[in-house]
Amino acid sequence: MRWSRRWSSGRSRSGWRAWGSWGSDGGSASLEFITVGMILLVPLVYLVLALSALQSGALAAEGAARQAARVFVLAPDEAAARERVQRAVEVGLDDYGVETSTAEVGIECSAAPLTCLTRQQSVTVTVRIRVPLPLMPDFLALQNVASVPLEARATQTVSRFWGAGGEG
Repeated sequence: MRWSRRWSSGRSRSGWRAWGSWGSDGGSASLEFITVGMILLVPLVYLVLALSALQSGALAAEGAARQAARVFVLAPDEAAARERVQRAVEVGLDDYGVETSTAEVGIECSAAPLTCLTRQQSVTVTVRIRVPLPLMPDFLALQNVASVPLEARATQTVSRFWGAGGEG
C-alpha cells in the first residue's frame, strides 16, 4: 500500500515521475513533425534551388563557350568572327535565362602574332559569368557577394581547308 501511494503522488523513489502521471501526448506528434519538418525542409529546398541555379549557369556558360568557338573558326574573317562570337554567347546564355550583360568573353589564339584564323591553329573562347543565388534581395547591393562566378572554356581548331575557294 505504501508503494502504490508513492506512485499515485506522481513521484517514484528516485524522484522520476511515473509513466501515467505525465500529461496527455495527444496531438504533439503532428506539432513536432511540422516543427522539425520546417527546420529541415526549408534549408533543403533552398539548397536544391541554389544547386539548380548553379547547374543552369554552368551549362549555359559551357554551351555558350562551345558554340562561340565553333562559330569563330567557321567565320570568313576575324571581324565577322568576333561579331558571331558575341551573338552566340548572347543566345547561349539567354537560352538558360542567364543575364548576358555581365558576361565576359575572351578569345585566345595559338597563332598570336598572326591572325587567329590561320589553318590548323586552335582558338580558345572563355566565357565568364556570375550566377546570382536564388531568393536574394536586390536592394541590399549583394550582387557580388550573393553570386557565384563561373567560367567555361572551349577550344576549336581552324580547318586545314579554311579559306580555300574564297570562303571560310
